[in-house]
Amino acid sequence: VDPTLRAEHLRQVSLMTWAFVRSMKRHLSPPAEDEEAYVAELNARLAPEQAQAMIDAAHRPNRALYDLSVAIDRLPMHFMRKNAINKNLSIFEDTLGGCERLLSSPIPLFYSRHTARFLSTWLLLLPFALYGQFGDSWNHIMMIPAT
Repeated sequence: VDPTLRAEHLRQVSLMTWAFVRSMKRHLSPPAEDEEAYVAELNARLAPEQAQAMIDAAHRPNRALYDLSVAIDRLPMHFMRKNAINKNLSIFEDTLGGCERLLSSPIPLFYSRHTARFLSTWLLLLPFALYGQFGDSWNHIMMIPAT
């Protein structure tokens, strides 16, 4: 196998792995958070047709996984090793699904209320905890900006 061709195939696998991670980050972020940066990064690193296909995809992480799978299939290695690598791609897909389920599941009302009560109590008691630390200031007036 030609070493330059092998290096190019490994570079493609590396790029597609990056593209999956970046697409997953973009997919799980709010819609308008970093779309421009995502498109610019894809256009800078990937081939133009590959970048455009990923940008136009309905589910970008799945498209990136498909491209990664194609890049792995092009690697000049034994099919058993490719099979082991493809099992890891299944783990990537399962992780993506888990992240999507976490993102779409609502936070129970009990957790929200408990967090609000805990933070309110903590902020209410914070000046008493800082009282001794500001003992050198006149009338403890410096506690006001600190709390």
